[in-house]
Amino acid sequence: MITLKDVFKQLIRDVRNEKLRTFLTVFGIVWGTVAISLMLAFGTGLHRQIIKSTAGLGDRIVIVWPGLTSIPFEGLGKGRRIRITEDDIVSVRSDVAGLKAISSEYSTNMKVDYGTKTMSVDVSGVSPEFGSMRNLIPQSGGRFINPIDMDKQRRVAFLGEKLTRDIFGESQAVGKTVLINQSPFLVIGTLVKKDQDSSYSGPDAGKMWIPSTTYRALTGEKYVNNFVFQADAATNTKRIIERTRAAFGKRLRFDAKDKEALSMWDTTEQFVFLDIFMLAFNSFLGIIGVLTLVVGGIGVSNIMNVVVEERTREIGIKMALGAKQRWILTQFLLETLLVTFLGGVIGFGISIAVCAVFPKLGFTEYVGDPVVSPLVSVLTAVALGIVGLIAGYFPARDAARLDPVVAMKL
Repeated sequence: MITLKDVFKQLIRDVRNEKLRTFLTVFGIVWGTVAISLMLAFGTGLHRQIIKSTAGLGDRIVIVWPGLTSIPFEGLGKGRRIRITEDDIVSVRSDVAGLKAISSEYSTNMKVDYGTKTMSVDVSGVSPEFGSMRNLIPQSGGRFINPIDMDKQRRVAFLGEKLTRDIFGESQAVGKTVLINQSPFLVIGTLVKKDQDSSYSGPDAGKMWIPSTTYRALTGEKYVNNFVFQADAATNTKRIIERTRAAFGKRLRFDAKDKEALSMWDTTEQFVFLDIFMLAFNSFLGIIGVLTLVVGGIGVSNIMNVVVEERTREIGIKMALGAKQRWILTQFLLETLLVTFLGGVIGFGISIAVCAVFPKLGFTEYVGDPVVSPLVSVLTAVALGIVGLIAGYFPARDAARLDPVVAMKL
């Protein structure tokens, strides 16, 4: 019976006798493996980077702006302005099941002074939940607004990273005091730099946030500019949107079907679109990689056909001495799989090396970092196995079907 040791010894002899041919055969598999694994790795990295940039706006949130009614309701004409107060937000928070978090947002442009610096800054009054929903992560040593700040109407501020540099330069900002419209505010935290490719009132890097209770006390503002909410699960967002619209409609007396009364931006739709788009894009890249690997497999199959022709007499002698067809088939099939495996290992090594070096080139912000994930590894291994089996089967079958008498005469 043919053993793996016998196959390996035969492969070593072939390599020694035909170095160039073996190199070209292995190179075809290496190239195909690098193509499929790197394409999928770059596709995965790009997907993660796009999701990361999109999540800079918020973690699957819905942003809502009060507007004008466009449908008459219970005797009230259309064109009526919808005004939402903090009491309305609190009421809806308790009425809507499945609402994970909700925060009002008051915003305006205020004058900020620190030492000799004076600048105009977008300042928003928000609740503690706003930070987690909008991915406003504080740098080490700082924090975001908390419930105690809200209850006591503390004069505290959380700053975007660009605004922090503009005001304080490279010095520590947390613990310093700035003047907002001539009122002293303690800086309690600064934003960790984040990727953000979309916004609704400007990038977070240049903004400042204070407790909404403090904002109302400082400005006398009664009505929210907008509010943000998040469902308990992204898959429930559509249902929570309907419930939230209905709850506000019942409280403020407008038709729940009136899309103009409350304008909503459901950011979960972006994530769904991106997931579908990137799945199609990665599938396209994977197909191209597989086709490249198939070309390498065709090269392997051709080489194995040549090997069979060169070893026809040897095959005839083995069969005359009692070697069965399945042994001959197994021998050549295993030789093909060993060549494919060797090329695959080298190709994987090259891909992993490229993925390790690429982040240092500084292109992460644009295309992300390629990642040879477990899924990419499995898909590549499966493709390699299929190509190796198909490439080796037909030459091996031809070898196993040889007539030993005829083969020994060739």
